[in-house]
Amino acid sequence: MTPTQLKRLEGELESFLESMFSGLGRVERRRAMDWYIKGLLLEGERKSIDPIAGRLVEEAGEREAMRQRLQQCVSGSGWADEAVMRRLALKLEADLPDIETLVLDDTGFPKKGKHSVGVARQYSGTLGRTDNCQVAVSLHLAGEKGSGCIGMRLYLPAEWTSDSQRLRKAGVPEDVTFKTKRDIALELIERALDWGVKQRLFLADCGYGNDIEFREELTRRGLPYIVGIRGDSVVWPPGFAPPPIPPKPTGMSGPARTRYHYGEAKPVAAQKLAAALPPTAWKSVSWGEGSKGRSRFAALRIRIGHGHSVGLAPGDEQWLLCEWPRNEEGPTKFHLSTLPAATSLKQLVRLTKLRWRVERDYQEMKSEVGLDHFEGRTWRGFHHHATLCAVAHGFLALRRALFPPEPSALDAADGASRASAPPAPADWHLPALQQGHQTQSSA
Repeated sequence: MTPTQLKRLEGELESFLESMFSGLGRVERRRAMDWYIKGLLLEGERKSIDPIAGRLVEEAGEREAMRQRLQQCVSGSGWADEAVMRRLALKLEADLPDIETLVLDDTGFPKKGKHSVGVARQYSGTLGRTDNCQVAVSLHLAGEKGSGCIGMRLYLPAEWTSDSQRLRKAGVPEDVTFKTKRDIALELIERALDWGVKQRLFLADCGYGNDIEFREELTRRGLPYIVGIRGDSVVWPPGFAPPPIPPKPTGMSGPARTRYHYGEAKPVAAQKLAAALPPTAWKSVSWGEGSKGRSRFAALRIRIGHGHSVGLAPGDEQWLLCEWPRNEEGPTKFHLSTLPAATSLKQLVRLTKLRWRVERDYQEMKSEVGLDHFEGRTWRGFHHHATLCAVAHGFLALRRALFPPEPSALDAADGASRASAPPAPADWHLPALQQGHQTQSSA
């Protein structure tokens, strides 16, 4: 935002921040949190602490004092990220219109060196390769009209959790141990549900969806899902009925048999099953407002074939949604869904494609509010910054969903669009910030 745009929303922003930070420690801390959010929202190429401080003061001589206050707020103060995220989650739950899904994903932050908490050579889907980076798992509320992050947790590779000295240096709490991304994801989900976030359709890519135990945990929590799976995942084709379990022979002691005997019957890879479908099975479907996306899809009612070789029961019947873009030689994407059998193909596709909201959230949180600009190295600093970025983005998400922007609403008088720019001149200083800063200086 430009200073003029932020000035026009000052009253609304102050009310929003009061609902996020009220009661979280001393007035000085809450004021610093407000300043940091406003610094994240203001335009500028970098959203790390020092550039933010430069945008929030009138005089160059005040920059260092502001930087120290922001540094203490983000990297030093012990306020609880969870308390702020809970307030944000319930605010989005109550005010973001037409929420339909919970969306899970992870995102990478490229880093140099080895001292930033959690940094390691690891695969990042964001980067599309293995590189030196941090990776964080996040949970989002999403619908057609908007979305927002309601939880983010840094993943610590085993090389970190096995090095106590490294953990202490980065300020990692003693009770933090190694957890897989699946474990972190389930904790984020459980926490959100405990807060009062409603049980909704759950979306995730194949990095999580291909995990059978993860899918079972979603069902146990009452969350229907649409999750990606790999093409080599095996399924029983439509119409398959498992053979009865052979009865225990007369006179044999012990528990009844629980294993199935499939004989020569074997499940088939999802990709092979999709490729063998007749041309009439594939339908062209569009999704999104204005039909922004279009591709070919087929949907089948199948059962999971995992564990068939050791006699495990086939999974419950569910949807297998396959996508075959016209410019591809074969089907490319596969999803499992526990939505009802009466769900239409168009509805399946529309809801599946809502997962793009998380990609948009990442893009906006990084490009607009500087999620990936944090230069600190500590556990507390990373999560404080991520939480405040989620709050800043949540404010923007609510504004866009509730009050779609008009050319005259936020833009400059000439209606010209503004690109990222260097720090604004000192004469734009916001009264609320000026007043707070002068009060601290005089004290």
